[in-house]
Amino acid sequence: MNDLIAKRYVKALIQDRNSSSIEYICEELNVISQAFHSEKFVSIIYSSEIKTTEKVNLILSFLKKPKKELENLLKLLGTNKRLNLIPDLVKELDAQISNMNNSHLGTVYTNTKLTKKHLSSIEKQFSEKFEVNLSFSQNVCDYDGIKVDIDSLGIEISFSKDRLKTQMIDHILKAV
Repeated sequence: MNDLIAKRYVKALIQDRNSSSIEYICEELNVISQAFHSEKFVSIIYSSEIKTTEKVNLILSFLKKPKKELENLLKLLGTNKRLNLIPDLVKELDAQISNMNNSHLGTVYTNTKLTKKHLSSIEKQFSEKFEVNLSFSQNVCDYDGIKVDIDSLGIEISFSKDRLKTQMIDHILKAV
């Protein structure tokens, strides 16, 4: 539900703004978003005993010199009791900026570390396939195979050794 509301705010934010203004807002909101990792901060935001203006002033104190448009956004979020949406706004703004720049981030999951040469090869091939600029980070985990995940494009491609074994056994059993 929060992501739908965040999308509406972001849609209004990016309308009639240039990319540098949008990136500024995203960077500043990202600074604020880091505070949501603190339990004390979250309890202040959700507290009904603290006035909304004090919450907004606390958030504004995280920023050096906020522009008027950002101040107005935070006051609007405070008035509507939606300050908790800030992390969702950052996530959605990042996605919109990626779409505007046609560059996306992805993750490659494997159980062994890939060389930079292999990773750049995967980046190049996927970039050509989807006609976008991609950059991948690597997540070494217990996944027995390889999985490529590009959230902003809604793409997940995987190859699993276990699935291949299962499919081969099924194919052999059907042939017999």
